[in-house]
Formats: sequence, C-alpha cells, structure tokens
Amino acid sequence: MRSELVYSAGLRIENRFLLATTVMRAVRKLHVSSTRTEDTANRVFSDVAEGRYVQHVSLPEIKPLPAIEPLLIAPAA
Repeated sequence: MRSELVYSAGLRIENRFLLATTVMRAVRKLHVSSTRTEDTANRVFSDVAEGRYVQHVSLPEIKPLPAIEPLLIAPAA
C-alpha cells in the first residue's frame, strides 16, 4: 500500500530526494506520540499526492564552488 502512496506522491514531486525531505519534515511536525509513525507517514504521502504540500516545495539554490588554487609542482631534485 505504501508503494502506491509513494508512487502517487512522486507524480507531484518528481525529485526523489526532495520528496523524501518534504515527507520527513511533515512527519516530524505532524506526528502525535500516541499514534504509529507509519500511519503518520502514510497520511503525509497521501496529502502530498493530493497536492497539499507541493506549493511550499522548492529546490535549494545551488552555491558556486570555491575556486581551486593552481597546484604547485616542485621539480624533483
């Protein structure tokens, strides 16, 4: 059953890593101690599939890598 939920949520958020991050954050915020974590995760996957959390999802801005200093090669003595 969860594989169907993951597949349907993956249609909304195509990047798997972004989907996993979104679901994990939502589960942490919505989980109630008296319920099973699996049930909360299933509910979040179904909510993502319905489009509830898709508006707030975006890829982070990519930072440029620092410049690499030229290698200093000393002649063999």
